[in-house]
Amino acid sequence: MEMADLRTLLTPEGLRLLDEVGTVESTDDAASAVGRLRAQGHSPELVAVVVTQARLRTRARAKFAQFADGMLFTRAGLEQATRLGIAARHAARFAALAPRGERTHVADLGCGIGGDALGVAALGMRVTAVDADEVTAAVAAYNLAPFGDDIRVLHSRAEETPLEGIDAVWLDPARRSAGHDDTTRLRASDYTPSLDWAFALAERVPTGIKLGPGFERADIPEAAEAQWISVDGSTIELVLWSGALAREGVRRAALVIRGDQAHELTAAGDTEDAPPRELAEFLHEPEGAVIRARLIGDVARALDAGMLDPRIAYLTSDAAVTSPFVQSFRIREELPLDTKKLARALKERGIGRLEIKKRGVDIDPATLRTRLKLSGDAGATLILTRTGGRRRALLADRVG
Repeated sequence: MEMADLRTLLTPEGLRLLDEVGTVESTDDAASAVGRLRAQGHSPELVAVVVTQARLRTRARAKFAQFADGMLFTRAGLEQATRLGIAARHAARFAALAPRGERTHVADLGCGIGGDALGVAALGMRVTAVDADEVTAAVAAYNLAPFGDDIRVLHSRAEETPLEGIDAVWLDPARRSAGHDDTTRLRASDYTPSLDWAFALAERVPTGIKLGPGFERADIPEAAEAQWISVDGSTIELVLWSGALAREGVRRAALVIRGDQAHELTAAGDTEDAPPRELAEFLHEPEGAVIRARLIGDVARALDAGMLDPRIAYLTSDAAVTSPFVQSFRIREELPLDTKKLARALKERGIGRLEIKKRGVDIDPATLRTRLKLSGDAGATLILTRTGGRRRALLADRVG
């Protein structure tokens, strides 16, 4: 979305039509909405921006729930925005900084469409939200307008923002190329503002820095608390907390959220992996946040489990126990990892619904699924992995 599109949308007619269009989930929905609005005599430019925005609002409900229906988005801004539930958890750290009866003033540098600022303001704090892109800053101003004077939005670069009177900073460096639609991922050395600037700021002011979960661990400042976050099976981000925002004695944390349930594992540093052992009755796949935080060993010891292979993040145990930090499976049997033999074995067992998981083997699950020609009413999980130099196919059922 360009500034001209935004001006077209931010008119009484544009906003009224956007609310009237409502849910646009599919290409067919979009085509129907376009035809209906054009038949009413609206211009092609207005119709295009309204229908595009309606589709973005529909997608945004996954991150912002009902609040999405009162917000505006750019495609890139929505993709990069923090989910509202996660933003609220971040905001709770900032709220805890203020003495009783006072309010924390947070600078959100690189605010995007305003997702994190929304979480901070919702907890009653003051926010100065800043973005270097004019359109994105304007969209953020619209989204944050309900909070009135508690929020001000600036079109400015993070490095040029005065921080007098600011208690803490939330910083989301631009990790993708500039633009509002299709963007490309940047190398860490090309982030804006630069990581050198961000880490220097974090030494002076309590700061939370949002990064991708695959950020190079060797580049994490020694004094920072590194918190990896997984939501519904996907590892979505790494946050580096500094100063009073970092928890005493915590340098590694894995926050795992599934649905409405949240569980966290913390440690003073990386923990030692459990020793390897032979395949037992149960196999456990640690959540991505646990793997990234290198806290697999703590989870293994809680489950009385060992590593299936020292280089692969699968655990195995005899006990019928599980944990919020893993997905657990009961092993039925081992099958030959040969496509024809595997297809025959699955057919004999009537398995037509098959979840395929893999670690440590170069196999494309989608291609394998096609070749297996599944049929039948039964379901199972097929785990493809390697122990030592041997590839293995394990037929299993989910537990817990």
